[in-house]
Amino acid sequence: MFEQLQRISDGGKLTRFVTLVSTAMARPLFGGALSAIIPPSAQDISELREIPDNQEVFAHTLTDQSIIIELLEYQSQVQDADAARYHFEDVAASNRALENGSWEVRGVEQVPQSDLSMHECSSAWLLSGAQLVSKFNEEAKNTVNIHLCLFRLPQYTTDILVTFNNPVCINPLSSSAIENVAAIPWTLHDFKGVLQSFCLLDPGVFGFIHSIT
Repeated sequence: MFEQLQRISDGGKLTRFVTLVSTAMARPLFGGALSAIIPPSAQDISELREIPDNQEVFAHTLTDQSIIIELLEYQSQVQDADAARYHFEDVAASNRALENGSWEVRGVEQVPQSDLSMHECSSAWLLSGAQLVSKFNEEAKNTVNIHLCLFRLPQYTTDILVTFNNPVCINPLSSSAIENVAAIPWTLHDFKGVLQSFCLLDPGVFGFIHSIT
């Protein structure tokens, strides 16, 4: 049984604690070097197509939501308080969403170590924002709320980025415009469960990842 304290967001500010209890099993990641509780209805995208060795990608089977876990090189030139925004802008570049008005950062806050299972990180930062993103290089762009958590592990020269992509406004011309009314979407509550349960089991994975990237 997994039991943690979760802070609930209210108007962009963390205001109160509730206790979460889950009987869900943690899923092994990166060959069992890390693990986390992944929400229900998750499809491991590596079963459908090739995924870079430094990534784990899960997509909701009935929505366009996704959760991506990436092992990245530690950006020592970026201060901790600015590092989440640094990686958010890198994601925006990958999504071709760097134009003015195509992205926004709504808030960045440090996550207390007591809320995490990843005790090896020197700090963790939660960013909430949005980007205008096209699917499959389509002209139509959808508004995607992006929540990302950055775990900083300088002792392993690694930044771990966990990103929740949550489309909230779909362009009617997008291929995502077909709504599945039976879908039960993931929530921020689900994402925070991933972050709370995320833990390191074998630090040897960082040496392997850096040797191939």
